[in-house]
Amino acid sequence: MHGKDKIFALDIGTRSVVGIILEKDKENYHVVDILSIEHKERAMLDGQIHDVLAVSKIILEIKSKLEKKYGPLYKVSVAAAGRALKTKKSSYSTTIKGKPMITQQDILHMELTAVQNAQSAVAEKNNQDKSQFYYCVGYSVLRYLLDDQELGNLIDQQGNIATVEIIATFLPRIVVESLIAALNRANLEMEALTLEPIAAINVLIPPSMRRLNVALVDIGAGTSDIAITDSGTVIAYGMVPIAGDEITEAISDQYLLDFPLAEAAKKQLSEQEVISVTDILGFTTELSREEAITSISPALEKLSDHICKEILALNNHKPPKAVMLVGGGSQTPALPNKIAEMLHLPSNRVAIRGIDAITHLTFKDASVKGPELVTPVGIAIAAGKTPVQYKTVYVNEQPVRLFEINKLTVGDCLLASGINLNKLYGKPGNAMIVSVNNQQITIPGTYGEAPVIIRNGTKCSLDDMVENGEELTVYKGKDGQQAVVQIKELLDEVPEKSIQINGEIFQVTPTIICNGLAAAKEKWVEDRDTIDYIMPNTIKELLHSLQLDHYMKEVLPFRLTINDKDTVIPAFSGSILRNGLSIKLDYKFDHEDEITIKRKKAPTVKELAELKHVLLYQILPVTFNEKKLTLTKQLAQFKRNDHLLPLDTNLYNGDKIIIEQKPFNGFFFQDLFAYIQIDMPQTKSGTFELIKNGEKATFLTPLKKGDDLQLIWPANTPKN
Repeated sequence: MHGKDKIFALDIGTRSVVGIILEKDKENYHVVDILSIEHKERAMLDGQIHDVLAVSKIILEIKSKLEKKYGPLYKVSVAAAGRALKTKKSSYSTTIKGKPMITQQDILHMELTAVQNAQSAVAEKNNQDKSQFYYCVGYSVLRYLLDDQELGNLIDQQGNIATVEIIATFLPRIVVESLIAALNRANLEMEALTLEPIAAINVLIPPSMRRLNVALVDIGAGTSDIAITDSGTVIAYGMVPIAGDEITEAISDQYLLDFPLAEAAKKQLSEQEVISVTDILGFTTELSREEAITSISPALEKLSDHICKEILALNNHKPPKAVMLVGGGSQTPALPNKIAEMLHLPSNRVAIRGIDAITHLTFKDASVKGPELVTPVGIAIAAGKTPVQYKTVYVNEQPVRLFEINKLTVGDCLLASGINLNKLYGKPGNAMIVSVNNQQITIPGTYGEAPVIIRNGTKCSLDDMVENGEELTVYKGKDGQQAVVQIKELLDEVPEKSIQINGEIFQVTPTIICNGLAAAKEKWVEDRDTIDYIMPNTIKELLHSLQLDHYMKEVLPFRLTINDKDTVIPAFSGSILRNGLSIKLDYKFDHEDEITIKRKKAPTVKELAELKHVLLYQILPVTFNEKKLTLTKQLAQFKRNDHLLPLDTNLYNGDKIIIEQKPFNGFFFQDLFAYIQIDMPQTKSGTFELIKNGEKATFLTPLKKGDDLQLIWPANTPKN
C-alpha cells in the first residue's frame, strides 16, 4: 500500500462482500475507495461462512482490484456478524440463610455461575456438547432478588434465597475460525477483529451518548441485526431472518420488475416522491411513493413487526429512547415511520443514518454516503480503536485462550477454562434434622468457604484484571462444619404470661419436652431430636391448656339446619372480647390481657324469623258494621321434628328447622267471617246482602286496606 496510516477493512455480508480503504490522519478519517462484489453462490448463512472457498475467492478478487490501485495488501480488519451472536437469559439462586453478610465476591460468584448456566444452555440449544465452544463476549445483570423481592444490590443483605438474573452474549468459536480460514486463503492476515453491531455503534454513537438506551438496526439483504445500548455498553444483540429483500421482492411482484430494478426503485422511493419504472414487458409507469407504500404494505408491516418485537424482547419488553437504522434495507420507504408507530415513539426518534453522520469522516466521492456503508466504515474505524484480541492465560497449568472485547477478569478466565464455579466453593457442613412441635426443621451446617485464587503467586479476586501469559491457580474452598445448636436457638423467647378470663387470673408458663422428657433451653440439640414447645399462642390453645374447654363450646358458631341447609347465624353465636374488643378463638393473646367470654340466650322462633326476614303474617285493617277490625293471614310456619312451633319457642344449636312458606293471594270478603259473630235478626225476609263501600259484594270480592264492610238482612214485609 502506498502512503501511511491506511486501513483495509472487509464487511463480509450475506449478499455481498464490501472492501473499503480508509486513510487516517490523527483523529480524522478519509474514505479512499469502496468496492462491493456480490456472492455468486450461497456461501454465507446467518453471519457464518458456510463455504470458505467461495468466500475467499470474493475476498481475493476485491484484494486484487484494490492492490492494482494502492499496492500490496497484507492485513485486513474484519467483523464477526452480530447475528452470529447468541444471547441468553439465565439465573442462579443460592440459600443464604444463616450466612454472614453477602460480599462483592459472593455476588460475582453468583453472576458467573449464572453465565455458565447460560453458556451451557446455548451449547445445548445449538447441539454442542461443550459450552467452551462459545466465547462469552459480555453479560449484564438484569436484576437481583432476595426472597423474590427485587433489590438494587445484594451486598450486606440477609435473607433466605438470593437470586441473580443475567443476560449473556456468546460468539461461536467456529465463526472466528472460519473468518481466519477465508482470509488466509486470500493471503491476508487478520489485523483486527470487531463485532458488526459494535462497529456501527462506535462510529454513530459517541461515548457521551452510550449511556442512552438506543437500538441500532442494521437491515441487510436477508437478515436484520439488532444491538441495544444502555448504561454505557451494548446490553444485547439479536437478529431477525427478514430484511430488505422482502420489500424488494414485494415491489418486484407488484410492478413486474426484475430484482435489480426493484432494488433501485426501493432506494429511489425513499428519496423521491415520484419515480419512473419500466417493467419486464417494456411498459414505463410513473409510481408515487404513497402508491408504492400502499402496495407493499403487507411486506412493510411484516418487516417492521419482526424488528420491533425483537427490539422489545432484547430491551426487557420496553421501547428504547431512539432507533437508528443502517444498512441497505433501511432505505425501504416509510419504514422509519412504521417502526416508530409500532414502538409508540415520536417519528423523530427513528432515523436512517448514513456515513455522513460519522464525525471526522470525509469522502473521495461525495455522492457515496448511504446507510449501507455504515458497517464497512465502522469496521475499519472500530477495529483500530477497539479491536477484539486474544489472550492466553494458564489456569491450573492448562492454557486457556480468551476472546476479549472489554478488559478480561479472573472470572472470565475461569468461565473459559470450563471449571464448574459451583464446585469451587466448599461444601456446607452436615445438617441436622429435628422436629419442633411436629414440624421438621433442617439446621444447616456452616457454609463452605470461597475458593482461593492465586495469580502469579499472589491471592486475587474474581473481578481482578488479567494480562496475557499470566498464571492462575484455583484451590477449592474449605468445607463447612456440622451444625451445632441449643434448644433455645430454635425457640422464640416467651416470658410467663398473666391472663384474666371472666374475672379470674391465670398464670401461663411454657414447657419444653425433648424426646418425651422435660429439658432446659440450654440443652444441645442432636440429630433427629423431637422437641415439643408447649406454649399456647391462641385463645383456643390457652383455654385448652387451662382446662377451660367448656368456654370453647359456648363460643362455637350457632348453627341451624334450615330447610336441609346448614346455616351459621353469627347474631346468635357467642363472643370473645379481648380488652373490650371482639376477637376469635384463633387470635393471639398477650401478657395481662383481659378475656371475656359471653354467650347469648337461646333465640326464639320469632327472633329467627325477624333475622331471616321471614314474613309470618299479612294483616288488613277494615271496618265492619262501623267497628274497626284487623284481618290476619299466616304466611309462614316453623316446624321442628314435624311439630309446629309457637313464636315464643326457644331454638337450640344444631336444631333442624323447616320453614313452610304459604303463598299470599290477598284478602276476600269471606275471610271476614273468621273474625265476627253473626247475629241473625228474628225478623228477616230473604237472604242477607254483602256490602263493600256502599256497593254490593260477594264472598270472593277482594278487600283492600280501609274498606267499609256491611252485612245487611232485608226487613220483614207484612202480608196484605
